[in-house]
Order: sequence, then C-alpha cells, then structure tokens
Amino acid sequence: MALCSCSATVDEKLQIAGSELFNKLERRIENLDKELRNFANAARQLGSSIGILSSSFRLRERLAKLLFLFRENAATLFPQKISRQPREAPIIHQWTEQRRTDKQMFPKAHTDPESFPDQIAGFAEDVVTFLNCLNEFPEFTDEAVNTSMRTFECDLKYWASCLQEYKGQFRYPAVQRYIHDLTSEIGEHIDIITVNLSMFIEIGRQLVSLLILYLLFLPGVPTIRFAQQHAASNLLNLSTVATFFSVVTASTLQFSYQLTDGVLETSVNAFWFSSLVFSIAAAVNSLLGLTWKQAVYRSPGHKVPWWVLIWIKRSPLVFLVMSVACFSVGLMLFTYATKQGFVTSTITTVFTVVTSFGLAVVSAWFVSERRVFVRYHGQIWLDDAINEAINEVIHRVLRFSLVVVMRDIIRWCLFAISGLLRRVPLKFPDVITQIGHRDRTLPTMQEGPPMDDLSHRRDISTSASSAFTEHPTSIKGLASEDSKPSHPAIARQRFRGAVRSIIVMQQQKAGRPMMPQRIPSFDWNSAVGMSPTRPSSVDLDAIRGPRATLIPKLKTLEPVQDLSVHTALVRHLQFSPSGKYLATSSWDRSSVIFRVEDAFSIHAILVHVGGFIGQVAWSDSSTLLLTRLPRGIKVWTEDGFCKRTIERPHSVSSVVWLPANETQFLSVEGSRVLKLDIKGRVLDSYHFGGIQLHNVAVSPDGQRLLGVGPLLAAPNGMHPSRTTRVEKCIVVLNMETRTFENQTPVFNDVRDITMSKRGGNVLISFEHKTHPQLWKMELVRDTKDRENPYAQTARLILRHTYEPTVRVDFVGPSYFGGVDDQLVLCAGKAGDIHIWERDTAILLHYIRPQAFGGDLTCVAWNHSTDDPCMLATGSHDGTVHIWRTPMWDCSSDGGSYLEHAGMLGADQHTSSPILGPPPVPGSSRGHR
Repeated sequence: MALCSCSATVDEKLQIAGSELFNKLERRIENLDKELRNFANAARQLGSSIGILSSSFRLRERLAKLLFLFRENAATLFPQKISRQPREAPIIHQWTEQRRTDKQMFPKAHTDPESFPDQIAGFAEDVVTFLNCLNEFPEFTDEAVNTSMRTFECDLKYWASCLQEYKGQFRYPAVQRYIHDLTSEIGEHIDIITVNLSMFIEIGRQLVSLLILYLLFLPGVPTIRFAQQHAASNLLNLSTVATFFSVVTASTLQFSYQLTDGVLETSVNAFWFSSLVFSIAAAVNSLLGLTWKQAVYRSPGHKVPWWVLIWIKRSPLVFLVMSVACFSVGLMLFTYATKQGFVTSTITTVFTVVTSFGLAVVSAWFVSERRVFVRYHGQIWLDDAINEAINEVIHRVLRFSLVVVMRDIIRWCLFAISGLLRRVPLKFPDVITQIGHRDRTLPTMQEGPPMDDLSHRRDISTSASSAFTEHPTSIKGLASEDSKPSHPAIARQRFRGAVRSIIVMQQQKAGRPMMPQRIPSFDWNSAVGMSPTRPSSVDLDAIRGPRATLIPKLKTLEPVQDLSVHTALVRHLQFSPSGKYLATSSWDRSSVIFRVEDAFSIHAILVHVGGFIGQVAWSDSSTLLLTRLPRGIKVWTEDGFCKRTIERPHSVSSVVWLPANETQFLSVEGSRVLKLDIKGRVLDSYHFGGIQLHNVAVSPDGQRLLGVGPLLAAPNGMHPSRTTRVEKCIVVLNMETRTFENQTPVFNDVRDITMSKRGGNVLISFEHKTHPQLWKMELVRDTKDRENPYAQTARLILRHTYEPTVRVDFVGPSYFGGVDDQLVLCAGKAGDIHIWERDTAILLHYIRPQAFGGDLTCVAWNHSTDDPCMLATGSHDGTVHIWRTPMWDCSSDGGSYLEHAGMLGADQHTSSPILGPPPVPGSSRGHR
C-alpha cells in the first residue's frame, strides 16, 4: 500500500508540473492576443491599415488553433489536471457581419495532432506577414520588434522542418512529451514579442502620435471621443469640398442655361444641373451625418435601419463623385455646343475620358476590394481574386477548345470506321452467339464445385483486405490457387477469414482504431537462439526474491580501496566482462589496467604519447582493449601490449565493439559510424544524415544501430537561433537495409546511450541535472514493406525516468549494474551514488556524498558477479575508489522484504551516516 501511495504521489507531481507548464503557455498566448488586439484597435485609426488589421487577426486565429492543439496534447499526457475542450470557432473579424455556423468550426484537419508541423509553419508565415504589413509604414519600423519576430520565424521554421520527420508518430508518448517540452521555448519567444510589441505601442514611433499614446494609457471615453472626432472631421471636409464644387458648378451654369436650341445644348444643361444637385446633396448629407454623429440622444447602430446607416455614412462621398463625373461630361459637351476649336474639343474630350475612367476604375476597385475582403475573411486580396478569375477563364477556354477538337477527331474516326465496316462483310451475330453459348457452358462435377471455388475466392479477398494481413496475395498467387484448389487449405483460409472478420467487427463496434499488429514482448534471447520468454502474471514472491536479496547487499556497499595512480582527472573506467581487470583512462595521457583481487594491483600501464584518452572499451572475451584518442584508436592486449595504432582523419567521439566479435568494432566520427577491424581497415560505413552523433549502441543480434546526438541542421537546411536549443533525437538504423526505422525526439541535451546485454532495454543519459531514462525497443510489423510480410521495424517507448531523492548534478553516463543488468546506477558530482531497480525504477540504495578530496567524474559496475557487488568511481584528482560488499549469506538475513524495500513507516527505519535515508520509491513511468 505504501508503494502504491508513493507511486501515486510521484505521478501526481508529474501531473502538476505538466499542467503548470501548459498553463504558463496559455497565459503567454493570451497576453500576446491581448497586445495584438490593442495594437489593432490603435492602428484602426490610420489610413491603409487594413493589411495590419487582417494580418493581426490571422495571427490571433493561428494562436487559437495552436493553443487548441497544445491543450489536446497536454490533456493526453496529463488527463488528471488538464481537461479537453470542444472545438471552438476561430476569431471572427469584427468588420464582417457574417457569422460562422457550427459546421465552420476548426476543421478536423487542423485539430489532428499530425497537423503540428503545418500549423507551426503557418504560424511562421503569419508572423512574417504581420511584420511585412507593419514595415509598410516607414514610421512603424522598430528594430526590437523586427529582430524578435525574425528570430521567432527562424525557430518556427526550424521546428516545423524537424517535426516533419515524425509524421505518423504524433500520437506516440515520446513525441507528445517532446512537443509539450517545446512549449517552454515557444513561450519564451512569445514573451519577447509581447514585451516588444507593448513597448512599441507605448512609444508610438512618430506615426502613432501622442494622441494615440494618450488613448492607450486612458482607454474608454477618450478613445470613443477621438474616433467620433476623426469621423466628424472627415464629414466636415466632405461638406467643404462639396460646397466649393457647387459654387463652381453654379458659376459655369451662367454660360449655358440659355442654350436650349438643340439636343447637345440641352444635354450640357442637364449634366451641369445634375452636378449642382449632387454637390448640394453631398454638402447637405455631410452636415446631416455630422449632426447625427454628434447627437447625444440617438439610437445605437444596431437599432437603426441599415439603409439609414448607409445613407448617412456613404452618401456624401458617392454624391460628390457623381457630381464630379456629371460636371466633367457636361464640360466636354459644352466645348462642342459652343463650337470651340477642334484642338480644344479634342483635348477636353481626351482628358475627360481619362479622368472619368480613372475615377470609375478606382471607385470600382474600392468597392470590389471591400467585397472580396468581406467574402473571404481577409484570406484573399482583390489582386489574388482577379488572377484566379483570369486563370479560371483561360482554363475554361482551353478546356472548351480541347473538347471541341477531341469531339471533331472522335467524329472523324467513327465516320472512318463506319465506312470501313460497311466494306468488310463480317457476320458479327454468329460470332456473338458462339461466344455467348461458350460462356453459358457450366462446368461438370469433375471440374470442382463452383460454390467452393467462389467461397475460396471470397475468403482470399477477405484475408487480403484485412488489417491484420500476414501474407500479401498477388494475382499470380490467386491464379495458382484457383487452378489447384486444396480443401484443407480452403478450410483453414475460411477459418482465418472468419476470425479476422469477427475481430474487425468488434473493434469497429467498440469504436477503437485499427492498429497494426504488434509482436508481443519481443525477447532478444529468442532472436539469438535462446529460449524465448513471454510476459505473464509472475508470482509476487518471484519479484520479491531478487530484490530482497539485493537490498541488504547494497546497504553494505562501502569504499574499500583508493587507487592513486593518475595525476589528472579520471575520464572513463570499465571492468572487463570476465571481471578480472579494471581499465581506466585519464587526462594525464595514461591508461591503467588493474588486476581485480582482494587488493587491487597494477597489471599494466598504457602510456600514450599525445592526446587525452577519452574512453576505454573491453572486448567480449576480455583479451583486447581499445583506448580512444581525439583522432585515433589504440588496440591493446590484456597484458598491456599495443598491437595497433589506428589514425583517423576525423575526430572520434566513441568506440563500440560489435557483439560476439573480437576483430571488429565501430568508430563514431561526426555523423558517420565506421566499421573497422583491429588492423585499421575500414570494412563498412553507416551515415546518419545531419545528426552529430555522441555515442552509439548495437543490438545483441547485430542488426540495429542506435545513435544519439543533436541535429547539425534541419531537413530544409535551417539552423535555430542562438537562443534556441538544437534538435536532439534517438535514431534506430537497420544495418542490413541501411534505413532509419525510428527517430524519436528528446528535448534535453543527450550524452550517452547504453543497451542491456539481452537487448530491448535502452538507457539514455543526459547532461548534468537531467534524470536518466529507460526506453524499451520493441519490434513491430513493418506495414510499409509490402514485399516482405514478415518484415519488422523497431519502435522506442519510454518506460521509466529515474528520479533521485535530492537534486543531483550528474557526472558521466549512467550504466546498467548487476549480472543481468537488473540495476541502474548513476553518480553525482558531489560524490553521491544512486542505484535503482531497472524494471520498476524503485530507488534501492542511495549513498550520501562522500569526502573523497575531489568531485566524482565517472562510475562503473563489475558485471561478472553479484556476490560480492563491486563498483568503481573516478575522481577529479585522479583517484579511483573501489566499492565492494562482503560475501553475502542469504540464511543470515533475518529482515523482511518490506523492511528492505522501505515500505514501512519512517519511524521503523534506521539510517546510518554512510547509507543515508531509507530508499524512497521515486519513479516517473513512461506514458503508454
């Protein structure tokens, strides 16, 4: 019960931490949305601000979509703290009167987790569009806003390109966890943009005048008053221009009102009188609108008929335009009515046509631009609509022409064929009769029952279309089976088809998605020829037995010997698989082989002339030792004899022996892994694309290669900004097919990867304060390989995160411990050591920080035996400390399992200064 409560407490802490991270992102997005709304309200008073308004609303709508996706992702990971929300309608433009129905909510494609890369890429485009619209005003240019938005755009495109590599995996817990962790960096960018945009609004930058700044500080009545004054000044200007133009029209009428002889003279008076009427109407309606704007006791806008609002707001400008047009036409006719010279009449006509045409086109453009903007909600501009219409017209014309031409060709061909057939005397009715008679001939009983053959074909089709297909059915296979039907095969096929049909029907009835069939609990022992094991309900005593034996042993671990041989930092150390030797490497350019005995003694000293020694690696037989130099590898025997020095042209970051191979190993160099023999010959190479590998691990069967490291660049060639972390990932490469079977992103800086001896369990180590993680590599059926129905592909699943009881600054990689790799151990810089149980992530033993005279740098476990348990640690001052337990006698253990496992109350435990507090089960299990 205590164990369950502790696990629930840890899970609850994870739920709280995850929900807090999402809530922080939600607040950041809401703040940015508020600043965009304030900016749009302030910019609405400016001329030609429609681009800024449109881009800001599109940016706000994109933020709403991304927030919905992040909420769905967080609700999947932390269902106890974050609830799902229904799809809500996106932000509606305030200048449109059209309302979207329920069917016009977020499209399903936009709420699918697979749309994360597209939405992030669209977010980058919306940010750039907003910035471009902002920079159209030279007075709006602000370097802080430009820099922050350009940086955000770069990082968004980088993330979108990297996430494209995980298509089809956005419902996997590992990718969901990475996306959730990514919200912290996205939130930091949003905060920067929010602050810069807020400062930009407050400062004003020339065009946003001091009056707008005053309005931002004192919203409400001053804002409304300014808007009313702005509209009133426009109406007053229209009234002034209309009054002046009516005076001009009335003056010109004095020269033409007596001309009533002909049609031409009458037309002149008609146009000029109309111009005078329209100009007076424009002036009067402007004053009427000004009075309506300033009236205190008037109805609100939604209570006034639409035609009254249009008459008040739009009629002054329309009447003024019509007055100018009528006056221009009348002036052109006046030159002909008064019989002016040919040059005067021609010039007046040309200028009148040009000015009137320009006036008409610009007016039509204004009206069409508003209609297109309202119809498409700011997604398409008038120029785009015109180009689209032109392309549609051209497409229809070409299609119509092609149809006409093809129709003529077909008619000509039919006419030619019909003429040819009239000349050839063929007896088509006899041929058709013979064919029909032959087809109606039924097979005899000796040929096989037709119903069985039909059911056999139906079973084959059912099996081929099933989601659980094991053998692809080809046309050739169907023909061969039909030609030689086998009754037992037919019966088996029927039974399989019926079972699969029942399974499909049950899944469809339950509403569950059909997933590809998985191979349950793949065991590497069966892959290498050992007896396979299957998971079952194991007896609880069978689990308690090994743990009850290990905990008392681990409690007796203590430092028994200090080996002061090196004069500089101990970089790496490793026990030989046989348990007879311990190899160390140091920055003093030497490596030492110790003989493992009751008292460790120096077996051989390996001196290197140049370069620091970064790693040692024993072969499986413990007869050969590799030491890694910055640009080289040395091969040593167990007695300290150097067999070969292999120089490499590139930096070597890690060396790994191939399983069950004493002559070949792998050298990790940049983004390539080279297979070398002990003579230095390159046998093969494996390329990992743009990944800067830190370390690799090989599966026990030697078929798959796992690598960890950051991306050198995104698939589209982009790099992140200086403030953003580079993408890190775990990659599984099939060494036979040379294809990437799996690529899983990780958020933190990854350092090392280790695979257990029996395979399947992968231990990932990160930098410093990030906790190590255990991943499970499973083999599932490869649905993409249609040629081989038995092809398998690897999939990584997060199982545990090993959390310590205190804050630890980890040093060196984490390693497996125990004979069967049943333990996970990691050292802290201060000298503390944590030992967890691998499969349950329960902290079995915690050693408090020790006063070694120097910080710890690395740790290693002797896998040859668990009796006694033995480990070694390296220090910063060059000392190697040996830890060991005394020989354990199980019969002398009088304590119960619950006491050793730390499941009793705190008052029933005893603690020592070396062992520290009793173990506390602290684990973070991977979401399945």
